[in-house]
Amino acid sequence: MTGGCPSCGEPVGSADEFCEACGTELRAPAVSAPGKDHGELDVGLAAGVTDRGLRHSRNEDAMAMAATRDADGPAAIAVVCDGVSSAPRADEASLAAAGAAVRELLSGVRAGDDPADASKAAARAGGNALSSLVSQAGAPAATYASAVVGTSAVTVCWLGDSRVYWLSDGASKCLTKDDSLAEEIVEAGLASPEEAMASPHAHVITRWLGADLPEPEAHVTRFEPAGPGVVLVCSDGLWNYRPDADDLAAMALPGALTNPLATAAALVKFAVDAGGMDNITVVLVPFPPASTETLPRGDRR
Repeated sequence: MTGGCPSCGEPVGSADEFCEACGTELRAPAVSAPGKDHGELDVGLAAGVTDRGLRHSRNEDAMAMAATRDADGPAAIAVVCDGVSSAPRADEASLAAAGAAVRELLSGVRAGDDPADASKAAARAGGNALSSLVSQAGAPAATYASAVVGTSAVTVCWLGDSRVYWLSDGASKCLTKDDSLAEEIVEAGLASPEEAMASPHAHVITRWLGADLPEPEAHVTRFEPAGPGVVLVCSDGLWNYRPDADDLAAMALPGALTNPLATAAALVKFAVDAGGMDNITVVLVPFPPASTETLPRGDRR
């Protein structure tokens, strides 16, 4: 033991995530640092890399993640936000949204809330966090994508065109559907996916987190993998260059199963080498999550 809980005084260890006596949070989730051109995070059950790319003057993406437990065992939480460049303070918006959302999501998962309800609450928390950034210049905005990866299912939530993929041998798929003009054009039968993405308006989003949308209606879906694989949460800075799930799986596997941080770095490097036209964020979560023995002692309950 290395000290006492700041709330109740009970002994806690240096690796504890929360006080087992009163539940007080002892260590915050990992959130990418503001203003960094390049950042890496690793929480054991998930790892990610974010990078400015080659064409933008700053990194307006943000990522956040946490390792915890739900009622069935270990669980990983990942959030990726992409600040909308046409709105003010895009870098601050993505960071504020990702941080608020991961804290809300972690609290809900630990409390045993339904992952779908917790995911919707987290998206609302992310949107509410942008209210303090409103100025005369306008309302900041960001896309949003999250994943709660448990031992039997993956719960995905999103707004905008950041994506969540399931990567596995022979059964890869994109779990999200973009809120974008390109997607609407394809759904209306006016163009093929390739033609729609070639449009200069392809990345105009139709839903987002922002102070101008105080009650965002986020999409939520549940996916039950049939076997081992990897959940990929990313901004469009990656999938612009490889939108197909099978192509991404071929690049990420098998490395992502055992070394998600190195694989995330390799995927980011691929996007930079391919042109780096946008900020790039890649978070990888192997499924099923590792055994509880890999978690900090204070998070085994």
